[in-house]
Amino acid sequence: MTDDEIIDVCRRIAQERQAPPPAPPEAVAEAERVIGFAFPALLRRLYTEVSNGGFGPTDGVPPVDVGSWQEHIAVPYENGPDPSGRIPAGVVPLYDWGCTMWSMIDFRDPDGAMWSNADGDCWRQGITFGQWLVAATDGKLRFAWPDGVPPESEWHRPNAPAGQQES
Repeated sequence: MTDDEIIDVCRRIAQERQAPPPAPPEAVAEAERVIGFAFPALLRRLYTEVSNGGFGPTDGVPPVDVGSWQEHIAVPYENGPDPSGRIPAGVVPLYDWGCTMWSMIDFRDPDGAMWSNADGDCWRQGITFGQWLVAATDGKLRFAWPDGVPPESEWHRPNAPAGQQES
């Protein structure tokens, strides 16, 4: 699917969800300043052409409004990158799966390589932001565990055989 096709699908979904209007380019620029990296092109287009958050899986991704009362995309960078170094600078939380599990986007990559984070551990998903969105719109997006399965200690159906665990 091309970026334009992804934009069209996300626009339709945003309208169905009554998502907020697009973000002004100045809001995106301010979030980029706080994060320290430019948005990947498709992410920038979605924020400025489709909606200020709310697109993507289920309830969508956060808005870009730095300084707003609600959670926004640049919150993790308001005090600089992760001081522990566990999350590489430029890798930004994008979608909260719950239970300390996140899909993250790499702002250092123009295609927005996707990462996963669970309990502070990060790993590459091996897909781009565009591929991640296509999986979300097709209803096939799942949390990307390393090697495809949660660790033994993970709470997701721990009694199920590894190949049948939810992810």
